[in-house]
Amino acid sequence: MKLPRRKFLQFAGAAAIAPAFSRGATAQPYPSRPITMVVPFAPGGGSDVAARIVAEPMRKCLGQPVIIENVGGAEGSIGVGRVARATPDGYTISHGITDTHVLNGGFYSLPYDVLNDFAPIAAQGAVPYVMLARQTMPARNLPELIAWLKANPNKASAGVQNSGVRLLISLFRQQTGTQFALVPYRGGGPAMQDLLAGQIDLLMAAPTISLPPLGAGSIKAYAVTSDVRLTAASEIPTFAEMGLPALSYSNWVGLFAPKGTPKDIIGKLNAASVEAMADPAVRSRFAALELEIFPREKQTPEALAALQKSNAERWWPVIKELGIGAE
Repeated sequence: MKLPRRKFLQFAGAAAIAPAFSRGATAQPYPSRPITMVVPFAPGGGSDVAARIVAEPMRKCLGQPVIIENVGGAEGSIGVGRVARATPDGYTISHGITDTHVLNGGFYSLPYDVLNDFAPIAAQGAVPYVMLARQTMPARNLPELIAWLKANPNKASAGVQNSGVRLLISLFRQQTGTQFALVPYRGGGPAMQDLLAGQIDLLMAAPTISLPPLGAGSIKAYAVTSDVRLTAASEIPTFAEMGLPALSYSNWVGLFAPKGTPKDIIGKLNAASVEAMADPAVRSRFAALELEIFPREKQTPEALAALQKSNAERWWPVIKELGIGAE
């Protein structure tokens, strides 16, 4: 069928314009739709709480919802693996911690590289662990606890809810020459319930879930892994003060995108995180969780990458030396 010349030119002109229009339509400023922040743990844990605190102020900065999606399992490696495989367009990011983006690389043979398959966005803050015991434990302080454990080898048990706690408990046993069983848990909440019930003897947990039962006198605390004492429980000494500096440890939190995410998108996400960390309401809530917000100069992508690298250099050899691979 022949078209009149005028109709042919109209169709040809429209065809020429269509690709250019399509390209213009897809090149929308970032972000143009909601962003998914994968939390690689079940709801209600420390990582989940921290992520939800920052999601709303980040939304205000980005102009799009930041949707929390909990993808738990395998100590965070399932959720983190999902982000590693995601399209690097800034619409799927990971809320990560020391466990997921450093320690798991020493414990597991993973289908991704914790140091090289992600684009760091921003470090946000760090939180320590508190060493706890059931309320009926006879030891009143850390030296007495160590003496009791030595006098009762393999008679105690300690809850283990993630790779960081497994590392610290194993290191504690090595440093003190004690032996006791490790009991795995899927999260800090169930482990705390069993500690309160006297089903296990020891637990290392974040202040988020430690301080309320401590305040009620339901459990005991012996030491904290931070370099300084907790603001809300200054009576608890640090491990360094008690002669065990090897157990100084902070579980930092931060944001990551898939490798290959454009730098301008990383910059926008970083700016949103920095703005959230400066929000007075966020700072107040983080302080209540004993989660110390990093100074502004340590909230950059470069600072987070350097933190990962230094942590891997410190902890991977320890994991290998202790022989505490995946269990």
